[in-house]
Amino acid sequence: MDALFASGHIVDLILLGVLGEALVLGLRRRLSAGLVANLAAGAALMLALRAALTGAGWPIVAGCLLAGLVAHLADLGLRLRQGRSPRDRTDLSGNNRIDGAFTGVRALKRL
Repeated sequence: MDALFASGHIVDLILLGVLGEALVLGLRRRLSAGLVANLAAGAALMLALRAALTGAGWPIVAGCLLAGLVAHLADLGLRLRQGRSPRDRTDLSGNNRIDGAFTGVRALKRL
C-alpha cells in the first residue's frame, strides 16, 4: 500500500474510475456540460494530489489546482446560468437528493 501511494498510482486508479463514470454517463446520454466541468474539477484536484505525492515542484501542483479552479468556476457559471444553485441538485430520477423521500408529499400539497 505504501508503494501505491508513494508512486501516485492510487490516484491513477481513482482517475480511471472517474473516466469510467464519464464513459458510462456518456453512453447513457446523461453527460451534460456541467457534469463534464464537475468531473474535470475533480480530476484536476486528483492530479494535484498525484503531483504532491510524487514530489513534483510547486508550479506543477499550483497549475493543477488552477485548472481545478477554472473547471469549478465553469461548473458554477453553468449552474448559475441555468438558475440552479449547487444545493438544488436532483438525481437521475428527478428527486432532490436532500429530501427525495418527500418529493411526492410536496407534489400533493401543490394540488
